[in-house]
Amino acid sequence: MRTPLSVRMFQSLPRTAWLALAIFAAIAWIAIPAAHLLLPESSPFHVSAYTVTLLGKILCYAVVAVAMDLIWGYAGILSLGHGVFFALGGYAFGMYLMRQIGTDGSYGVDLPDFMVFLDWKALPWFWIGSDSFLWALIMVVAVPGLLAFVFGWFAFRSRIKGVYFSIITQALVYATMLLFFRNETGFGGNNGFTDFKRILGYDITSPQMRLVLFGLSAALLIAVLILGRYLVTSKFGRVLAAIRDAESRVRFIGYQPTQYKLAIWTLSAVLCALAGALYVPQVGIINPSEMSPANSIEIAVWVAVGGRGTLIGGVIGAFIVNLAKSFFTVSFPDYWLFFLGFLFIGVTLFLPDGVVGLWRKLRGRRPAATETETPAPAGTTQGAKA
Repeated sequence: MRTPLSVRMFQSLPRTAWLALAIFAAIAWIAIPAAHLLLPESSPFHVSAYTVTLLGKILCYAVVAVAMDLIWGYAGILSLGHGVFFALGGYAFGMYLMRQIGTDGSYGVDLPDFMVFLDWKALPWFWIGSDSFLWALIMVVAVPGLLAFVFGWFAFRSRIKGVYFSIITQALVYATMLLFFRNETGFGGNNGFTDFKRILGYDITSPQMRLVLFGLSAALLIAVLILGRYLVTSKFGRVLAAIRDAESRVRFIGYQPTQYKLAIWTLSAVLCALAGALYVPQVGIINPSEMSPANSIEIAVWVAVGGRGTLIGGVIGAFIVNLAKSFFTVSFPDYWLFFLGFLFIGVTLFLPDGVVGLWRKLRGRRPAATETETPAPAGTTQGAKA
């Protein structure tokens, strides 16, 4: 009898991983809310609204990093344009947030303020239904997913890979950014969407809503880690690893790499879009700068710093880089770019496998670990670890 999917997903993670997720959930859903709402601001253990927002933002970034690791670390597809899917998810949900402002805007009409400023008389056709929360969720998934599917179908069908694929993903994100900068597109131009008021009738700036969004971000990260672990340990994941290491051999034995690459590429884009949808109400703004090529390159840096092909490495890298950026921009505003540059160079030179790779090397130096290693047969090479 076939094992149910829920059981297989549960079995895909070891006990230590489940314990780590349980501790993380307890901190995100119990400890931080209690420290934010119950402890006075004078307490050293009080968690400020700024900290909750910052952590929620980084949790969204961590989801994007895991999505990137699924395609780069396990399928060998380096995308330098994933920022476009993140931003499209944010824009799709931002349209709903703009409609929820209603007559509370600067001009006191139902149209978003930027449309009134540009002398628009009615909503464009693609804004129809944007006042529905359910429709917004559908658009968050459908628009980036469809774009990723169409783009990936043409790219993978043409057997574009390697640096050439990375270049055309940069072209995609740059072209989309230029499109959204135009006022005529109906997405706020260079200012984008901002001044959000409420979600489902609740004040978006209230401490309770801030914690709800933070908790949802943590839940999404946990779900993505569990899903990712299940995928990479399944037959699907083994085929992806084979495609990464020797795509021509996979094609020779009868598999169709295009289908596998397209599936994981589209899933990765949708995960980025979901992270973008949670990111926007927490930071309070979405504009075309989120689609900048530099942001997409930084996503790859997060994975490289943490260690690609590990899932958890993307999470660690996202936290290290973004916490360092937040610290340096406050403490050393004139030199923070130099600090970040040294961080990236140091990781490239001394930690080619990232932080997780360093941890594995340190563990591998223990005598017990070296004694149980089985040498590879002569004349064979070992692929990258999945």
